[in-house]
Amino acid sequence: MTRLTHLDETGAAHMIDVAGKPVTAREAVATGRITMSAQAAAAIREGSVKKGDVLATARIAGIMAAKKTAELIPLCHPLPLTRVAIDLAPDDTGVTVTATAATESKTGVEMEALTAASVALLTLYDMAKALDKAMVISGIRLLSKTGGKSGDWSA
Repeated sequence: MTRLTHLDETGAAHMIDVAGKPVTAREAVATGRITMSAQAAAAIREGSVKKGDVLATARIAGIMAAKKTAELIPLCHPLPLTRVAIDLAPDDTGVTVTATAATESKTGVEMEALTAASVALLTLYDMAKALDKAMVISGIRLLSKTGGKSGDWSA
């Protein structure tokens, strides 16, 4: 059985030592969706939400969140991100978020991509909650990752 890398031999949580790992190009893509009423979805698409440009705000929030991941997730290493991109695809029933994070580092950027997608979705909720408090955030998951010792992976 594979042991969890963030637990030492006594079972205590610790930050893994990446000192001996090579620096490689790494990228991760995560996604999630917020589903809402047709009225709220239309207001987002039309840019008529009273709080302002919902999509632009969510995009910036996702980028900022990726940069703060190590402050939010206790055992994450701070990474020098080379790129964060947030794609927002609004439709008649909500918005699908796709977040891409990249680095040249000794450890992966999966958590940065997942954090970016999550916070972008939470921002969409915050910006549109006056229109629909029953919105549902779902399907947050990793779509792919490249680079590193474990190699490439995709869902």
